[in-house]
Amino acid sequence: MDIREIQNLIKFVAKSGATEVKLEMDDVKITIKTTTESGTPETTYVQHLPVSQALPQASAPQPAAPTAPAVAEPVATNDDDKYITIKSPIIGTLYRKPSPDKAPFVEVGTSISKGDVVCVIEAMKLFNEIESEVSGKIVKVLVDDSSPVEFDQPLFLVDPS
Repeated sequence: MDIREIQNLIKFVAKSGATEVKLEMDDVKITIKTTTESGTPETTYVQHLPVSQALPQASAPQPAAPTAPAVAEPVATNDDDKYITIKSPIIGTLYRKPSPDKAPFVEVGTSISKGDVVCVIEAMKLFNEIESEVSGKIVKVLVDDSSPVEFDQPLFLVDPS
């Protein structure tokens, strides 16, 4: 993780209302504690584990990691370069509908405005509404309903014109 991703994570946790989040990935361990109602100060810990400890753990996930970018790469190499990509701000399970018996938030051809909810991502038993940061028209839905998503994974392509 680079510093930008850590800063985005801190901002997201602060907005979500969670008081403490712990995240462990290969060689990075992050703990974020936000201010509580009693005024306890915000604390963020970032710990890099020694490479010797991370290698045994990383050996199994590494074969799967190259597969994920290969799936997302064709989207960038197609004629889709003129479109804006709405990406997942968090890791979790994506739901395209507000509830199982309702219609999806957006479909191909739906016109959206900045701030419109395009989907919901469940992370740690919390449902987070994902809002569009652009206005335009949905031209492609890149994920299925009830599927797991990664941080920064492309979700929708939007034609801004």
